Amino acid sequence: MSRTVHCQKLDKEAEGLERPTYPGELGQKIFDNISKEAWDLWMKHQTILINENRLSPIDPKHRAFLEEQMQKFLFEGGGEMPEAYQPQ
Repeated sequence: MSRTVHCQKLDKEAEGLERPTYPGELGQKIFDNISKEAWDLWMKHQTILINENRLSPIDPKHRAFLEEQMQKFLFEGGGEMPEAYQPQ
């Protein structure tokens, strides 16, 4: 049986994540408050950020930027979109 959460990103009851997807305290906050649907939206947004900004997930500065953007996207109603990004 799937678990439900009140998703802070989507402001609705929705299917929760099956397991924590990020380490530490932030990972627990995401697990407790973010739905699968919102996490999928973040993953697509993160891919855009990585590709458009040519980020490397192994670079500590890039990881810090992505974590900051993840918090903004999931909990603060936003997150940056690269200037040069043109949706298809």
